[in-house]
Amino acid sequence: MASIEKVLDLDAIRAEIAELQEQVGAPDLWDDQANAQRVTGRLSVLQAELERATSLRQRLEDVGVLLELAAEEGDADSRAEAEAEINRLASAIESLEVRTLLSGEFDEREALVTIRSGAGGVDAADFAEMLQRMYVRWAERHDYPVEVYDTSYAEEAGLKSTTFAVKAPYAYGTLSVEAGTHRLVRISPFDNQGRRQTSFAAVEVVPVLEATDDIDIPDEEIRVDVYRSSGPGGQSVNTTDSAVRLTHIPTGVVVSCQNEKSQLQNKASAMVILKAKLLALKKAEERAQLDELRGDVAASWGDQMRNYVLNPYQMVKDLRTEHETGNTQAVLDGEIDDFIESGIRWRRGQQVKA
Repeated sequence: MASIEKVLDLDAIRAEIAELQEQVGAPDLWDDQANAQRVTGRLSVLQAELERATSLRQRLEDVGVLLELAAEEGDADSRAEAEAEINRLASAIESLEVRTLLSGEFDEREALVTIRSGAGGVDAADFAEMLQRMYVRWAERHDYPVEVYDTSYAEEAGLKSTTFAVKAPYAYGTLSVEAGTHRLVRISPFDNQGRRQTSFAAVEVVPVLEATDDIDIPDEEIRVDVYRSSGPGGQSVNTTDSAVRLTHIPTGVVVSCQNEKSQLQNKASAMVILKAKLLALKKAEERAQLDELRGDVAASWGDQMRNYVLNPYQMVKDLRTEHETGNTQAVLDGEIDDFIESGIRWRRGQQVKA
């Protein structure tokens, strides 16, 4: 806990909170809405981080007192209560320690997650929908809001692709370790002969940009297409050309949005996604150049990063960290924190080696 407090630098956090509170108190704060949102958002993040660290420190001190009293009075019940609290504290402190490993340039941002079905036909499309549900359930477990921007439904079942935002501090740094190719092995519910099938889905995670991020896209570099939304929807969703597809001509990056009834709103949301993906592309090119300068460094995880095996046995295994569990249903219901935490630790180890 002391090591975590040193890394977080709680005194610096308190000083920044005081400075931000002064800005929030200014009468002209909301004259610049983008800046006001940045200031209030940053203040909320820091206050939550400080509260989390200080409450854990207080609990740690309290359990020390409880242990001393139990020892002095020979109270077995109090000792058992203290030991249970120590186990809970160990888990909470370990989770906070993982947060201290998220120190990348954009780690504290919200996340944009795109899932695409790969090889495997209808099973792959169904797997893409299973993964979307897994991440949405994970977000719900943590009370993180999710906004779906675009969904492309497959003909028979499942999804061709989906893009959604997880709107929580450090969502990008946390979920970025989920990027890569996921592999599912199971008895296909779509095969009338009951054969085992292997299918793949790709997960892409990029940070949501802020208004201050420097990404300028000239109008002539973007092609705008409008079309009718597809799939299930409410009144007027499927009856007007409200869905928007943006193509960045120089890179070929294509994004689309159809969650709003208004074409203008969909275009604005699509532009947010496009800028985020172009920034991620730019950073990837910079990393590739650095890797080339460093020499032959194993900087990528490879395509396939996790297996979900439902038949002939039950196991989910991460191929980078070797973390695994036999409780496949819990994982598909969103219990993926252990996989995420081990991934973050693995990534930090790879960075240290590099």
